[in-house]
Amino acid sequence: MFPLELPPDWSASREELRVAMARAGWKPDLVADAELALLELFVNAWRHGGSPAPLVVIVVLDGVLRVSVSDGSPALPVQRDGSDGSDLHALSGRGLCLVRSLTHRFGADPRECGKSVWFELDGAA
Repeated sequence: MFPLELPPDWSASREELRVAMARAGWKPDLVADAELALLELFVNAWRHGGSPAPLVVIVVLDGVLRVSVSDGSPALPVQRDGSDGSDLHALSGRGLCLVRSLTHRFGADPRECGKSVWFELDGAA
């Protein structure tokens, strides 16, 4: 049996997200959506981007939450939705579809050293 490798601790990023959203008066259901989207991007940056400690930036400005997670890999993420014939019952490969369904916008931007994958949510309470 192979040892299970665990992702790096994301609790500090999660707490910063919660604090920022609470200060801005966001509803608990949107906080939960943002937490799940952050977790997905964080684990992707570790697993696929090879980052042992993904860089997380959280900004709330004018009623818009923007969360970005950066890693050192230049490869932009590929979103799968099953339309390409991929197995919809697979245990992985649909995380960005989840992010898309939980957020208002998301994307990926190349950086000088790697990339930044981000999402946005609108509307504080």
